[in-house]
Amino acid sequence: MRIEPLGLHHKDVLAPLLRAITVPLSEYCFANLYLFRESHGYEVLTDGGIFIKGRTYDGHTYLMPTVPAAQLDQVRLKEHLREVDLLFPVPGEWLGAFDPAAYEISFHDGDADYLYTVEKMSTLAGRKLHKKRNLLKQFVESYRHEAMPLTADRLNDARLILDAWQQESTLDREATDYGPCREALDRYEELAVCGGIYYADGEPAGFVLGEEVNDETFVLHFAKALTKFKGVYQFMFNNFAKILPPKYTHLNLEQDLDKENLRVFKSSYVPDVLVKKARVRLRR
Repeated sequence: MRIEPLGLHHKDVLAPLLRAITVPLSEYCFANLYLFRESHGYEVLTDGGIFIKGRTYDGHTYLMPTVPAAQLDQVRLKEHLREVDLLFPVPGEWLGAFDPAAYEISFHDGDADYLYTVEKMSTLAGRKLHKKRNLLKQFVESYRHEAMPLTADRLNDARLILDAWQQESTLDREATDYGPCREALDRYEELAVCGGIYYADGEPAGFVLGEEVNDETFVLHFAKALTKFKGVYQFMFNNFAKILPPKYTHLNLEQDLDKENLRVFKSSYVPDVLVKKARVRLRR
């Protein structure tokens, strides 16, 4: 068995495995794992198969499979699970592979991904989203606005936005996702992420950044903007949904990590699905 810290050199091995897993969970993307490798202490465990070893935000050690659960060697899996707390994140459609006599299954609210239809985000239609439409209208009418692809020649503008966003937060960098977001910009091409950047009155105002998680779902890992431009977040999400290729039916804004501000913000867009992630424990 070999265990080593997850690094960029694992991309060629892990990216195809994760891409072959068609669930819409945000963790099953190489860029996500790489960028948050320090937050979760990610390691690559190789022993016949490959697992990602990590730590949840609430302190539990876990293994993440890199193939669907039905393909796991149960004997070897049980051996590995004796060394950690959980198998995680496990999508609901995999749970039939686990014998209830041998495994205990639970869910944690803060783990669930917020999933929205692209149609909803591109129209903001309906009574529950009327405040979002009003903010979008205010932004469009108040500022000379531009929406551009986030390409290499605009990455410095995105870095300026990120630095200003960090200053606005009043928190230390270690308490935000500044570091992973900055690395995503610095390794933009290597990680094969993409996004959009937005301008108000000629000033860089915000950007979104993410990647494809499966053929139908695009996940946004980062959305950063300057709040002095009222309505900028509504403009970014709405515009990005409009320009996504037609094959994408859903936009994933990831989990709220049990943080109240994230829960309120993401809930305000009225998710179409909260995609639960099971925590699977070996019964001792």
